[in-house]
Amino acid sequence: MTVHFWGVRGSIPTPASPSRIKSKISSIIEQITPEDLESAESRERFLAGLPPWLFGTVGGNSPCISVTFNDSKLADECLIFDCGSGIRELGNAKAGDRKKISHYHIFLSHFHWDHIQGLPFFAPGYNPKVKIDFYSPVADLERILSDQMINPYFPVQISALGSRKVFNYIENNVNIHDRVISMKKMNHPGGSYAYCVNENGKRFIYATDTELISGDFTKNDENTAFFKDADLIVIDSQYTLGEAIDKYNWGHSAFSLAVDFAANWDIKHMVMFHHDPAYDDHKLYGILQSAKWYLERMNIKGIDLTLACEGLEITI
Repeated sequence: MTVHFWGVRGSIPTPASPSRIKSKISSIIEQITPEDLESAESRERFLAGLPPWLFGTVGGNSPCISVTFNDSKLADECLIFDCGSGIRELGNAKAGDRKKISHYHIFLSHFHWDHIQGLPFFAPGYNPKVKIDFYSPVADLERILSDQMINPYFPVQISALGSRKVFNYIENNVNIHDRVISMKKMNHPGGSYAYCVNENGKRFIYATDTELISGDFTKNDENTAFFKDADLIVIDSQYTLGEAIDKYNWGHSAFSLAVDFAANWDIKHMVMFHHDPAYDDHKLYGILQSAKWYLERMNIKGIDLTLACEGLEITI
């Protein structure tokens, strides 16, 4: 399966400000030498040598991740986790693909605005040839999603989405062409659900918006079945430890605690997700380096660490 990141920010979309863009340009100019400008090759070499926080961006869209499969039976289907503003980018990208997606499966972790606000701007939702299955362990799913698209909050109602929509209340696992999607309730104000996608023994976990607690580390049957030996986890790592202490019970985790969690469950690859809207790219890549330092300091082996960025793709 291939996991693609369309929106990675938490709480609210955060476009890059003009001052931050100017600061990046200024920093790049300061590093250029005459030799860097001699040829196309030297310019490309210079750009390739810039740190990622300077040449590029983590992105400013709120949460949305897609999962696709290398299987002819699923060539026209796509799994989506959350409908943050990133889903607009997903819809626009899929519209330009030669192979069209005709069936979307959208799993909602919860209904805070940053996780549903992109739905009215999801272009495939207006296509009558497209089917969308929505899934949530929360009852009254259709009403909840519809309520953000009524006057005076939005000019058109959800009925304007001309796609064939099915709203699925789920209590157990979902089976999509022998891919099993399981769920687990996590600690977050109002509740939030993590999802695990299992394809032929490969397991991907989407665990946004969670404030990790001692019970999440307990090695009981439920936790073990869901977390143990996962190949990839996308997990809320919004805070530093100091911020997590200051913002206790706000529903998000410190990156160091997320690292401890991945180590506790022998997870192979952890992606830091749901970035704080106050953090610029430099700060976020600094946190990534701190997380890697923490891994080394605690002598934790066998975990790859990645910072979630828009456009990132990981295949497992």
